[in-house]
Amino acid sequence: MTAPITPRDTPDVIGGATLAEQIIEAARRNNVELLDEVLSDATQGIPEGDEKHRVESIAKLINEARDPLGNTALHITARNGHYEVMDQILDQEGVEVDPVNLLEGDTPLHCAVRYANAGEPEHGTFIVEELVEAGADPRIKNKHQQKAVELISVPNEKLEEILAGAEFALVYGPKPGEQTQAEDPTPNESEGSSSESEN
Repeated sequence: MTAPITPRDTPDVIGGATLAEQIIEAARRNNVELLDEVLSDATQGIPEGDEKHRVESIAKLINEARDPLGNTALHITARNGHYEVMDQILDQEGVEVDPVNLLEGDTPLHCAVRYANAGEPEHGTFIVEELVEAGADPRIKNKHQQKAVELISVPNEKLEEILAGAEFALVYGPKPGEQTQAEDPTPNESEGSSSESEN
């Protein structure tokens, strides 16, 4: 007769805490090592060459891990300015960058603006910029019908500029003058034609 499987023996529970709980704890403590360990444990048993299944398993775990208030690891890292774990999470394919929490209906972008307001304007602005670059949508409104930019309570021109620019880009495309490298004329072509006309 074999012993019954206890929750501690299942692959998604380690040391009494589920992998989802450990992801939330890694976000709270800004503990990259714990996050790495959890992500490694989450993919145990997946064949080495099955990259698609590995990516999907990690994304599902990160996206579904929430605290009792519905905050994901991204909400927690943004609210606390924990860039190291946030960066590691954003590096994972398939991670949702705009999940909404239960209490305020905030996205991680809303949380990052609140963090910038709370006395860490430069670091908070950096966190906002990273979320925007990862695809966060500044047009999303919380339960109070506020976009992230509307939560700015202390003067922060750079933060306003980042959020306004991101919204503009989502609605209208890149701002005039913000061409991609493929659209820019190469310096040699521009310089060559002007120097030839001068001669």
